[in-house]
Parts: sequence; structure tokens; C-alpha cells
Amino acid sequence: MNSSGSDAGGRLLSGVAWNAAGRGLPLLLALVLTPVLLGQLGLERWGLFTLALAMVGVFGVFDLGVGQALTRALAERIGAERIGPERIGAGREEDGAALVGSALAALLAISAVVAIALWFSMPALVRSVLNVPPDLAAEAIAGLRVLAAAAPLVVINAALWGVLAAFQRFRAANLVNIPISVFYYLGPVLLLLVWDSLVGVMLALVLCRLLMTLAYAWLALRDVRGLGLGRIRPALVLPLLRIGGWMTLSGLLTQALLYADRFIIGALLTLAAVAYYATPLDLVLRLWILPVAVVQVLMPALAAGFTTRPLETAALLRQGTLGILLLALPACLLLTGAAWELLTLWLGRDFADGGAGVLRLLGVGIFFSCVAFAPASLLDAIGRPDVTARFALVQGLVFLPLTVVLLWWWGIEGAAAAWVLRCIIDCLGKGVLAARLYPAAADDLRGALPALLAASAGLAMMLLPLGRPLLAMVALLVLAVVAALTWRALSEGERGVIRGRLQGRIA
Repeated sequence: MNSSGSDAGGRLLSGVAWNAAGRGLPLLLALVLTPVLLGQLGLERWGLFTLALAMVGVFGVFDLGVGQALTRALAERIGAERIGPERIGAGREEDGAALVGSALAALLAISAVVAIALWFSMPALVRSVLNVPPDLAAEAIAGLRVLAAAAPLVVINAALWGVLAAFQRFRAANLVNIPISVFYYLGPVLLLLVWDSLVGVMLALVLCRLLMTLAYAWLALRDVRGLGLGRIRPALVLPLLRIGGWMTLSGLLTQALLYADRFIIGALLTLAAVAYYATPLDLVLRLWILPVAVVQVLMPALAAGFTTRPLETAALLRQGTLGILLLALPACLLLTGAAWELLTLWLGRDFADGGAGVLRLLGVGIFFSCVAFAPASLLDAIGRPDVTARFALVQGLVFLPLTVVLLWWWGIEGAAAAWVLRCIIDCLGKGVLAARLYPAAADDLRGALPALLAASAGLAMMLLPLGRPLLAMVALLVLAVVAALTWRALSEGERGVIRGRLQGRIA
């Protein structure tokens, strides 16, 4: 590997490490505080709280894909040959500031409309769609309305993150993100000690979002001089919205598929059933910090090189796929093989009895969901988010009815089984689409397939009714086999780089 390749690899590894720390450290605190919050809120209000967090996740799609589109556009201005932390050149500073400012102004206007619509529709949502007990309805409406007001903050934060990603400001962004995210989880716990209300909890979440917006804006000003909201310039915004629109549709459908099952359970069963299903689902979704940490750095690199350096881009995709696979597999084996024990230690025996079956299945599905991030990032990088959106629409048409059928037949475990099947299809389908639309990556994706198949077989074995010692032996064997297959999938040059880094650390 040449020096420029080593520098690029070093920046990628550094960005991944900072992104993982920025999301992983607060989430570790969240795992510790979840039992406390569950005890403070009670089971039914906790079910409402999980639905509120799902609503925040849905807000993110209303950035219209502009965050990722900004990353690509600004990276072009910095230079396709090198995505680094340098500032926009003097001749393009004004252009860059106008682009970002115009995009932020448009997103603020759009998200404000969304927030107003959510505010007025909340009573109908609570009383007619969700199975909320009458004595909790007023508190639920007030709390969810407060959270709806945060929609513009969530959208603006996504766009500002896209600006920081273009400049590879992952270290600085995560240094401010970590303490704010800590209070995102700690704030509700402290506030409930003096104000036992969902409204107070939502206010704490909104305050954290506001602080994050101010911090991201301050960092962006260091690179994009003269940044401000300004007026909306269609000539600058429309190109972002064209590709971002497909990203938005893809994200909206993905979020709908991700959270629809818990709303279906809330409508057909009870809030207690939502809690038993949504809490294990929220737990496994924490693993997304691993692929997200990788693809937030990977996607700009793929976008910069896919037209001029196809072999390097394909190798980078393979490395990202294998890296995500290795990062996610140990946790997925643990979640699947020790679901009851983990929930017992975390939330107690009663909750484990109600949710362990769900967690075992979701532990399998989240593995495929994580791996799917790699080919999806290539599809976005080459400008084909439309394919991802159409694929998500097909999944919705198939798996939402399937979720209802399996829910009636098998309860919340049936809903979990439908979620797992969808994740498997999503992963394999995106891999096939990436190979077809970017043929240069086909061989590299096939090179990662043996490790993926071995991991899949190992996770399936963890669902068998085996004793705990035998399951532990199976997990260790699977990890060893997958590690060996991953090493085999690397080129000799890549192995040499890894050996050199290890020898350098030992020395």
C-alpha cells in the first residue's frame, strides 16, 4: 500500500474509532440507566417512552437526505482525490457557505411544517391509533407534543453532521457529542426525581438536542466561513434535493419497517406487549453504532473514488463489509445464546420471561441488518439511493402483512421472526444490487460471502436448545472459523499492512 493509501486508511480507522466512541460510551450508560427509567416510569409509561424514541428516529428522515448529499457536495469542493480536514479553498468558501446555509434554511422550513402537523395530529394518534389507557392519555399527548417540537433540531443536526463528515471532523464532533449524549440518557433520570411526568422527560430530550445543534454549528463555522441560514437558493438546493429525495424515501421506508411492528403490537395487543417487544429491539439496535461508525467514514471515501479508482473502491467495500461482520458477530452470538440471562441481569426475571424469546430471534436479525450497511453505503455513494428506496417498498408490501399474520399466530415472537426474515432479505438483496450496479465490486463482495455464510450458520446453531456450556463452545468455534475466513478474504498486501501495524504496536 502506498503512502497515500496508508494515510487514507489511517483517517478511516481514526474516524471509525471516534464514531464508535461517540455512540458507544453514551449507550453503555443507557444500558445501565434503562432499569432505573423502567422503575421510575412503570411498564405502560415505559412503553410510551419507547414509542417516543421511535418517533425521534422517524424525524431523521425529514432531513430529505440533504445531510448525506451535503457530504458528497462538499467533498467534491474539497477535492475528489483527497477527503481530508482542509478548509474549502479561498475561491470556494463563499460558494460552500451559500450551499450549506441555503440547505439549512430549506430544511428548517420543511421540518417546522412537519412539527406543526405532528403537534395537531397527536391527540388522534394517542386516542385512536395507540392503545393508551385513558388515565395516561393527557400526559401522553402533552409529552409527545413537546417531543414533536424537536423535529427541526433533529433535522438540522443531521445536516450539520453531514458538513462535519465531509471535513472528517469526527474527533471534534464526537468530543462535544459524548457529554451531550450522556445527558440525553441521564437527564430524564434526574428530572424524574423531582418531576414525575413524561412531559419533563421529553423536555430533557429536547434540551439535549438543542445543545447538540449549537455545538455542531460552532464546529461547522470553523470550516465553512461565513456560514448562516441566509435565503433559500433553488439552484443550490434542488441538486441536493434530487438525490436526497430518494435517500429520504429510502430512509422513511426503512424507519417505517423498523418501527411499524411495535405500533402494530400496540394497536393489536397492549402497551405491556410493546414493552416486552420494543425493549429487546431497542437493545439490539444499539449494535448499529458499529456499522454506522464504519459507513459514516466509508461512504465519503467510496463516493470520492468510485469513478476513478474502481479497484480501490471495491477493496474498500470488501474491507468495510468484513470489518462490520467481525465487529457485530460476537455481540450477536451473545445476545442469541444468552438472551434470558442478559435480560435477567438487566431488567429482572419477570421481564426476561416475557422478552427473552424475542431477544434470541432479534439477535440473529440484527447481524444481517448491520452487514447490510456496507452495500447500502455503496449504493448511496454511486448515486443510486432510488434502488434502495424501491427495494424497501417491496419489503414493506411483503413483510408488514407477514408481521400481522405471525403476530396473530405466534405473538410477539412471531413479529420478531418476521423482522429477522426481513433483515436477511435486506442484507442479501442489497449485496446483489451493489454487485449488479457496480460490477467492479462483485468479486470483492463474493470474497466476503464465505465468512457471512459461516457466521449465519453459527447464529442459527445458537437458537438450538443446547446447554449453556455447549453453546459457549459453539460460539467460540464460530468466531474462530469466521476470523480465519476473513483473513483468507484479505489480499496479501492487506495482510501485510495488518502484520505491520501489529508489529508496530508490540514494538
